[in-house]
Formats: sequence, structure tokens, C-alpha cells
Amino acid sequence: MNRLTFFLLAALIFCALSLVSAQHQARTLFVALERAQAEEKQLDIDWSRLQYQQSALGKSARIADAARTQLKMTPVIPGRTQYLAGVVLDTPPATVATAASAAAAASAPAGSKP
Repeated sequence: MNRLTFFLLAALIFCALSLVSAQHQARTLFVALERAQAEEKQLDIDWSRLQYQQSALGKSARIADAARTQLKMTPVIPGRTQYLAGVVLDTPPATVATAASAAAAASAPAGSKP
């Protein structure tokens, strides 16, 4: 009877330690799960913010504003626009260059040298 009591006591202690270990592991895994879920929420928030920024930066008004402020570009003015007429794509390159220089000379003010 003495051996049976000792064996049952050892089995009881083993089961108790096993239970404590399992509960500790469950709590550790639960904390890790909570951290992963919090990180997922933060990443979702960051993703939404980045999508909003991308859509805001891609708008034409934003691009036009950046062109004016950073690149010092101005809108097209009809008075400064040159139109080339009579240029045919089938003509040799020398003819196209001659036509372009003639158009530039014609649009230059009188008395100026090309």
C-alpha cells in the first residue's frame, strides 16, 4: 500500500505540473495572438493611409500644382505656341529641317536674326 500511495502521489504531482505548464503555454500563445491582431490592425490603418496618399498625389490638380511650384512651369499661352503647317511625314529629313527653319524664320519678328 505504501508503494501505491507513493505512485499515486507522483502521478498527481506530474499531472499538476503538466496542467500548470499547459496553462502557462496557453496564456503565452494568447498574448502572442493579441499582439499579432494589434499589429494587423495597425498595418490595415497604414495601408488605408497609403492608399489615400497615393490617390491624393495622383490627382491632376496636385500634379499641376507641383509643376507650377517646383518646376516653375507655366500654362500654354496661344501667343507663344508655334504651329508647323505643311510638314509631311513622307518627305526626306532635309526637307523637314528646311520647312522647320522656314517656319521659325516666318514667325520671328522683323529685324531679328534667326
